[in-house]
Order: sequence, then structure tokens, then C-alpha cells
Amino acid sequence: MPKQKTHKASLKRFRLTKNGKVVRRRAGKSHLMSGKAGKKVRQTRAWKELSSADRRIVKRQYGMS
Repeated sequence: MPKQKTHKASLKRFRLTKNGKVVRRRAGKSHLMSGKAGKKVRQTRAWKELSSADRRIVKRQYGMS
């Protein structure tokens, strides 16, 4: 049976931590930052943990069960 391929889009968007958490970047940071409040800009720097349902999906796409 062939190896399962990693879903490349998931690989670019999510990271796995050592403890098995899946984290993502926050949306809205690509451009047009001058029109956004400083508080919103600072909050988008942080990584956010995925919910348990989404975590299962991403781990499956990474090739983990």
C-alpha cells in the first residue's frame, strides 16, 4: 500500500506543537494595516489553537491518525 501524502496546504497553514496542539495564524494581517486599530494589529500577531474537531482533521491531513 502506498504512503499517505501530506496535504501541502495544511502544512503551510498550521503548525504542530510538541504537546500535540495544532495552531494557526490569525486572519487579516496580509495588507491594509494602516486602516486597522493598533489593538487589532497586535492581536493578530498571536497564534491561535484550533478546536478539537478541526485538530483531528488537520492531523489526518498531516498523515497522523
